[in-house]
Amino acid sequence: MRDDTTWREKITKAMTKQGETWDDVEACTLDDEGLDVSFYPGYGVSEGAPFTLWTQTRVYFPAVYDGAEWADSAPRNPCDEATRHIGGQ
Repeated sequence: MRDDTTWREKITKAMTKQGETWDDVEACTLDDEGLDVSFYPGYGVSEGAPFTLWTQTRVYFPAVYDGAEWADSAPRNPCDEATRHIGGQ
């Protein structure tokens, strides 16, 4: 049984961790339709479309490990936050 998701769901989860919401979004390479396309985020082949999403403080992007996909982010501006290895959850 597949447990499909959308980038909107994955990005919402990532933004919540950073204390952000969709009201903070300044730009995104996916439109509303693209954000709501269903895909399987589990191991195997990457199915989610590529994207970049910007807020005032962060940049969100797809991350993957062995085909398992999630949304992750990095600071948009210089700061003291180090970015861990992406793809290692």
